[in-house]
Amino acid sequence: MELTFTPEEEAFRTEVQSFLKQHLPERLSSQIREGLQLSKADVEEWHAILNRQGWLANHWPEQYGGPGWSAVQKFIFELECALAHTPRIVPFGVGMLGPVLIKYGNEAQKRYWLPRILSGEDWWCQGYSEPGAGSDLAGVKTTAVRQGDHYIVNGQKTWTTLGQHANMIFCLVRTDKDAKKQEGISFLLVDMNSPGVEVRPIITLDGEHEVNEVFFTDVKVPVENLVGEENKGWTCAKYLLTYERTNIAGVGFSVAGLEKLKIAASRVMHKGKPLLHDTLFATRLAKLEIDLENMKTTNLRVIAAVAGGGAPGAESSMLKIRGTEIRQEMLSLMRRAMGPYALPFIEDALHADYNGPQVGPAEAKTAAAQYFNYRKLSIFGGSNEIQKNIISKMILGL
Repeated sequence: MELTFTPEEEAFRTEVQSFLKQHLPERLSSQIREGLQLSKADVEEWHAILNRQGWLANHWPEQYGGPGWSAVQKFIFELECALAHTPRIVPFGVGMLGPVLIKYGNEAQKRYWLPRILSGEDWWCQGYSEPGAGSDLAGVKTTAVRQGDHYIVNGQKTWTTLGQHANMIFCLVRTDKDAKKQEGISFLLVDMNSPGVEVRPIITLDGEHEVNEVFFTDVKVPVENLVGEENKGWTCAKYLLTYERTNIAGVGFSVAGLEKLKIAASRVMHKGKPLLHDTLFATRLAKLEIDLENMKTTNLRVIAAVAGGGAPGAESSMLKIRGTEIRQEMLSLMRRAMGPYALPFIEDALHADYNGPQVGPAEAKTAAAQYFNYRKLSIFGGSNEIQKNIISKMILGL
């Protein structure tokens, strides 16, 4: 494939850069640059800005509200957004459910749900993992029993990211307890405001409320909220996960993170010279940059291969593994660069309205929190060990 951008693609890059310069609020960009927490209103503000431009669902077909971009344009857009420090679009509606509805939803579901995703009227979260079904996702035990024109849902989901903000959740539910694990699962859309739905916070190591447990007790869900066929939800689940795993690779975020790491390492002094010139640190940094460049090329190949509307296969598992390892190594190097200044932890300093004392360089206040929080990257979306099994089976035939 051609790895240099055409004049038309470079013109598109300029257009994106101009748009970001004019429409990205400096307040939001500064919060992202400093690694600070965003509020729900912050996320919704950027969502609305992109939607007005018609660039929010940039991988959707034009007939459903997408901009009709090529795979390369989408890559350029996401890279420039990361370099400009834009908020990340919450992926559950736009990036995950949208493609599933477009491929497997009926016309009524597409007409109703897709515009609400674009407008932000619905905030979606993901109901996949359960206490006994994390990496073994097919082991879900949450049940949905059909009674007339409704399903009655009972069970529990966990690690539900930003579920405290959501009014809708898409769930994997077991509709046939006697079938083989993958064959008795259905894909169901559930209103979080329904009687019997309870959201309990899980507070993470950095003191943040990012994830939740969600409990379902005799929750009534209309049959028309079933996506695809009953007991065939595993097909939807796998399709969605290929998009999730490709997005987890986070090429743009890694490019921006590498730039931030280099700047920090050039400022920190070690044995009388910038840490950037320390042999051991520079060696690890060089390997990281080489790995990132290789992943960028692979990511371009994958998105180009599926530009016709297909979904990536085992390649998404490869990207998930390498992308998460690269980002974790990057955060490890940032924490090491900050040295003892990464040890003090001021929880309030992770918020934009903090006016208290700082300890060490600006990068130090988030170094430890981000390092520990992003240990999750190699676990969620299907652990990296599971991804290696997928690659062994689909590519190597083992």
